[in-house]
Amino acid sequence: MAAARSAELVIITGLSGSGKGTVLKSLEDLGYYSVDNLPIDLIPKFAELTASSPRVNRAALVVDIREGEALRRFPVIFKQVKSHLPTKLIYLEADDATLVRRFSETRRPHPLKGTEKPVASSVKEERQLMEPIKKFADLVINTSRFNVHELREFIGERFGAKRDESGISIYVTSFGFRHGVPTDSDLVFDVRFLPNPNYVPEYKKLTGKHPKVAEYIRSYPQTQEFMTKITDLLQYLLPHYIEEGKSYLTISFGCTGGHHRSVMMAEEMRKRLTKSGYSVKGLHRDIRKS
Repeated sequence: MAAARSAELVIITGLSGSGKGTVLKSLEDLGYYSVDNLPIDLIPKFAELTASSPRVNRAALVVDIREGEALRRFPVIFKQVKSHLPTKLIYLEADDATLVRRFSETRRPHPLKGTEKPVASSVKEERQLMEPIKKFADLVINTSRFNVHELREFIGERFGAKRDESGISIYVTSFGFRHGVPTDSDLVFDVRFLPNPNYVPEYKKLTGKHPKVAEYIRSYPQTQEFMTKITDLLQYLLPHYIEEGKSYLTISFGCTGGHHRSVMMAEEMRKRLTKSGYSVKGLHRDIRKS
């Protein structure tokens, strides 16, 4: 099949509950002709029609565990299609706890049938079954930190007509070590060595976003030195990540509870990187936890 220069196919796959439907809808809103759960054996024909149709030059489809045993043939079919048409594979995943929570909230059964296992066991089984396909992904997205709107915005930034091919989306996260390290972190910095406002009565119930708390942490020389060194490190690393083709980066700062020091540091790094011209968003995961 001879592909037109502008033709493009995006295949969305990954774990159930990770947001594949949201991504498909987002691409449809961007002008992609979209199909959900297309049978594996029809993918080559669909790609051929995408390449030859004068009305459709960008298309997206979802392939996932609902294909059952046929999913084993996907790697061969994907290689075949990609050799004839520019094709990208997006793989969506999330941590186990997030997926279990999402199934609980929607009250939908896990698509792995023929088993009475709890959802948590089905999630682990699906992760193992999908691992061979994940290896072919051009873009792997962990959606644990995204809500629906944030995921749609992320896809818009990556696939919209005006996106910057050389850009990178940066997410700066604060967290508390007592609640666990965010599983999607690319870089983790431990700021528990900084002075702790939790032991100052007037700051205890405030957060690192409060000017007085931030000023208290900044007042110590080790804070200033650390901020300077981390800024220099990130300014060095980011161009290399972009050159390598990394599409998004999660930088996490952790303190004990995730209320004060990590919040202040994440806010400061967000401001500094934004000032340097990067697209940066902040998330304070544990700021409301006790």
